[in-house]
Amino acid sequence: MLATRLLPWVIRTSTIACVAKISPILVQTIPSTFAVFNNQTQQFRNISEVALRRTMEQHQVVKDVIDTVPLHVAEVKFNSGVEMKLGNELTPTQVQNVPVSVKWPAEPDTLYTVCMTDPDAPSRQQPKYREWHHWLVVNVPGNDIGKGEILSEYVGSGPPKGTGLHRYVLVIYKQPGKITPDEKRLTNRSGEGRANFKIREFAKKYNLGEPVAGNFYQAEWDDYVPKLYEQLSGE
Repeated sequence: MLATRLLPWVIRTSTIACVAKISPILVQTIPSTFAVFNNQTQQFRNISEVALRRTMEQHQVVKDVIDTVPLHVAEVKFNSGVEMKLGNELTPTQVQNVPVSVKWPAEPDTLYTVCMTDPDAPSRQQPKYREWHHWLVVNVPGNDIGKGEILSEYVGSGPPKGTGLHRYVLVIYKQPGKITPDEKRLTNRSGEGRANFKIREFAKKYNLGEPVAGNFYQAEWDDYVPKLYEQLSGE
């Protein structure tokens, strides 16, 4: 009977003793575990940045749209379940709605400008409307685009039939402070004011410097495009 009563006490005492012995090991292990995790995260970022440079140079985003490769890859996701992946091919149907998420290593208490633009309008071979911009938001606090000031509402991809793949480039700039743009506000019910835009010139005008993050995808005509054209006609 005495042994039965003492058994729970013995178990608790043994457990406490084991934890006491193991705890120093855990304390020593936790920092090294986080160090490995942080190192792997940094390696992933480095690989992503190398891929960003390679693909933007390969697809001539650097030259046709911007002068230097951004420092970071922007993570851009759509409600259709797809996301930008450094030049991957998406369809106009998949990207018809404004991205549900745009993330980058934003600094706290900092404002940003976000732009998505097509340098291949009406085609890459004859880009006489370069660039046709699809989205322009300024004064974005951190990466909370929903709290930014929309200059041009989002318009999905609408490459004309038979013009092949177009590049849709999203770039993000760190602002020196709050800006007060004098550009006309554009809705997504009209194509007016979209063509012959130059993100380089916009960045220069407002002292934005070079882009800090970016990404892009490619798309060609599908059967959603006529619906988009109807939307842009205001009907």
